[in-house]
Amino acid sequence: RAMALRLARIALSLGLTAATIVVAGCGNDTADAKAVASPASASKGGPKIRSIAVAPSDIATAHVGSLSDGVPITGLLRPLQSVDMHARIEGDLTGVYVREGQHVQQGQLLAQVEAVAQQSAAASARAGQSAAKADLSQAEWNFKQSGDLFHAGAISEADYRVSQQAVDAARARLAATDAALEEANIAARDTKVVAPISGVIDKKLVDVGEHIARGASIFTLVRNQTLELAATVPERRASSIKPGQKVAFAAQGLSFTGKVARVSPTIDPTTRSITVYVDVDNPDGALKGNSLATGDVIASIVNGVLLVPTSALHQTADSGKTYVYRVNTGTVEQVFVNLGIVNDQAALAQITSGLEAGDQVVVGNVGTLAPGTQIQI
Repeated sequence: RAMALRLARIALSLGLTAATIVVAGCGNDTADAKAVASPASASKGGPKIRSIAVAPSDIATAHVGSLSDGVPITGLLRPLQSVDMHARIEGDLTGVYVREGQHVQQGQLLAQVEAVAQQSAAASARAGQSAAKADLSQAEWNFKQSGDLFHAGAISEADYRVSQQAVDAARARLAATDAALEEANIAARDTKVVAPISGVIDKKLVDVGEHIARGASIFTLVRNQTLELAATVPERRASSIKPGQKVAFAAQGLSFTGKVARVSPTIDPTTRSITVYVDVDNPDGALKGNSLATGDVIASIVNGVLLVPTSALHQTADSGKTYVYRVNTGTVEQVFVNLGIVNDQAALAQITSGLEAGDQVVVGNVGTLAPGTQIQI
């Protein structure tokens, strides 16, 4: 009997365990069914619409304004005049009175070479000239007296001619002393190094106490009140460039204007381009020589046209058609447009068709866009 009771308890325990396993298995099937049904129920709402948030600076408004038709140019701004100064005589420098970057006026003393020998030579030449003048004066007086005596029959013709030859010789000696004095004065003058033009000292290659040879480089002087920009223009735009046209350009992070001074009369056969020379006034020296300048020659100006930033323009990969992303009530639309003038320097483009004034277009780098994308500003 005790054995039977124990067997009954074991059977009851096994029955409860089996029931628990069955119930747990049913619970897992229900959860799996819900997990499978969830995507299906989500798919009932249709595909999701992409939405992005952008900053106000990523949106621009098409507006009516004026735009210049410019021919782009790029080149270096060079001083209109640059002078490499060389020593005219050999000697020791007793003074150097300027430094790099210093403004100087024409005729200003820049340096001094020791001038003792040259000054002595000039003084000796002046003394020789004075003696020659005195000899000529005496010879002329003798000649006049000899002439009176000759006509009176007091002296022979030979004596008369001797007095005449003495005058000619005195005149020749005076001419020689004049030339010697001029040469001595030039040598003395060359001991003073003066500015040949008004400008700025670009390079100072010597210092006080140095012995310089004749012909040695001593200074470089530039005139930068006016700079010149030499740039090439493609042959197809050559006919639109004329002297006197305005040029707007940027250099050193600043904006400046100039004008076309000269245009090359021939086209380079290798590059098929012409060279344009632009004069730029630089009275305060704000622009530095050899600065890189980029700008446009203003060929014409159009007024009252529809404009958008060039950063709003895109092109299709297959046909190259131009389009923009227009924002219409918060939704992106792909709109094809036709262009007029495109000014890269001003970063503006003329729209001839496809948009109206007041239309908003995407200009910022907001990632990949597609028609129908929701925009949140």
